[in-house]
Amino acid sequence: MRAYKSIWSAFYDNAWPPLIVTTALWGGNGVAARAAAGEVTPMTLVFVRWVIVCIVLVALFRERILLEREELWRARRKILMMAGFGFTGFTVLFYIAGYYTTAVNMTLLQTAIPVLVLAGAALFRGVPITFMQVIGMLVALSGILLIATHGEPLRIRELEFNRGDLMILVAAALYAGYTLALFDRPPISALVFFAGLAMGALVSSLPFFLIEVVGGYFHAPTPKGWAILAFVAAGPSLIAQLLYMRGVELIGPGRAGLFNNLTPVFGALFAVLILGEDFHAYHAIAMVLALSGIWVAERRRAAAAERPAR
Repeated sequence: MRAYKSIWSAFYDNAWPPLIVTTALWGGNGVAARAAAGEVTPMTLVFVRWVIVCIVLVALFRERILLEREELWRARRKILMMAGFGFTGFTVLFYIAGYYTTAVNMTLLQTAIPVLVLAGAALFRGVPITFMQVIGMLVALSGILLIATHGEPLRIRELEFNRGDLMILVAAALYAGYTLALFDRPPISALVFFAGLAMGALVSSLPFFLIEVVGGYFHAPTPKGWAILAFVAAGPSLIAQLLYMRGVELIGPGRAGLFNNLTPVFGALFAVLILGEDFHAYHAIAMVLALSGIWVAERRRAAAAERPAR
């Protein structure tokens, strides 16, 4: 038991492991989204994932949620806004954008999230950005550029941008705003606060699901579709969000946001392993660059100390 507690403490009390697992699950979410085509409709994937998450949370932690229900109710407006923008808004725009833009553009444009988080932390929170953070960001972004251009950075000039790309940028801004809002999380335990966010996401995603049904675009998920829904609910929607909140709690939104650079790297690797896409040397180089960039940015963390979320 002591060894188990020691291992758990080494994982949960150090920001790197939770945030790396988070980005790995988010990378898997991109693969799941591509695999979901024809298996489960987009807004069903957005809505039902939160139905599953809410059922699990209420079943396992009903007493803890009821114990802090008054605090949840007082913070209901902020929770609904955070869930609506950071969870529902981001996901809806992400899935719709897939109809208008390429996977390459989606991969590249998601790297706007850590940039926006750092900029927002500096502009709205007064968090200083160090020279090493800027260098680390540039190193990490160079790895993402390799993936987005298939190992040929000069191909960036050939990318064409459209309204789907604009949707991804808006989605990135929404999630960056959610990350910054975690900086001033209401005085509620992380688990109960996330339960409130999940309920907020359930409420805010319901209209999109109803529009899909009324518009005649809905069809029942296939067995594979249900498997995808189970993964998306348990991994990216439940475990990843809790771990991300823990990472922000430990090191603040600006530094935690840097880890988003790993998401497209993991997405590319999982596409190779799960979807059978080709593996190239630039995938390995991109992973090294992304991790190196985060390490460089974290080297001067004391100079960029942020007030942790409550």
